[in-house]
Amino acid sequence: MGQKLVVLAIITPKITIPAGFTFHRPDPALTEWFKENKRLKRKGIPAKERPKKPERSPDYPTIPTLALKLLKEFKEYHPGIRIQAIVADALYGTADFMDKASTLFNGVQVISQIRSNQKVKSRNQNVSVETYFQRNPVVNQKIQIRGADESPIDANSARIRVVAHKKKRFVIALRYKGESECRYLVATDMTWRTLDIVEAYTLRWLIEVFFQDHKANEGWGTLTKQPGKEGSYRSLTLSLLVDHSLFFHPDQLALLDNNMPANTVGNLCKTISVESLLALIKDILTVDDPVAEFEKLSELMKEQFSDFKKSDKHTNSRAWGQLSGFTIS
Repeated sequence: MGQKLVVLAIITPKITIPAGFTFHRPDPALTEWFKENKRLKRKGIPAKERPKKPERSPDYPTIPTLALKLLKEFKEYHPGIRIQAIVADALYGTADFMDKASTLFNGVQVISQIRSNQKVKSRNQNVSVETYFQRNPVVNQKIQIRGADESPIDANSARIRVVAHKKKRFVIALRYKGESECRYLVATDMTWRTLDIVEAYTLRWLIEVFFQDHKANEGWGTLTKQPGKEGSYRSLTLSLLVDHSLFFHPDQLALLDNNMPANTVGNLCKTISVESLLALIKDILTVDDPVAEFEKLSELMKEQFSDFKKSDKHTNSRAWGQLSGFTIS
């Protein structure tokens, strides 16, 4: 059964820190119901004749529920850290998650996204948020994306009632340069300025940078995954140990001690590779007979990387018995 990693990360000007992990497992009964319901729907069977959707088992909580659990644990273990805003993608743009997350940290700003067909109340009518901002078009503005130089965007905003949330929210239509469609941000604290909300939401991309770093350079994307939740945690734990050890690299410590942004894991891995190569060259050059030492190393590397052995996964000229004369044309 497929599992999805749910991550809570703390974003600071210096570093993005993974602060909590858990795994989401889909409810097997609901998964089967969705498959069967989709199949019956394609056959034209009306809803009243299709099986009723089963209740979700408490053993398989939703992803937003797991995220709230991570937030509660973080607050319990780190009460001294002040949170300025919680930023999450569209999966968390529900009233339940946004209200509970905000309340958990004493009314902190929570920013997410809503779908273009989400209903808002305008002129005593319920219209899609897309329709609302077609009537109130976006205008050209400038923001700083993650503290970089100013970039042009198209945006407009409204403090408006979101029907599914049953309350007013700060809703923003946003379109970056080169995009043809708007995305729609939603925020709980309506005292913030439009551009402050937009700039805060750009920080969410740093979690994607962390995911890339984590998967490509810390083994999470290449480690063999073992079955089940426990097996998934084993690979994750090993990967996080690599992440933790790299905090003690001299270059990383120097940056942190001087209050500068930390290096990414990818940069540190490249640095370590270069350092290892230079150390090897230095060792060869400092021996009495560097040529002989180089030849010895060359032979050792050839044995390790150039001795292509026969694979047990292929036939390798084995007899096929009665099928030996079988051909495909």
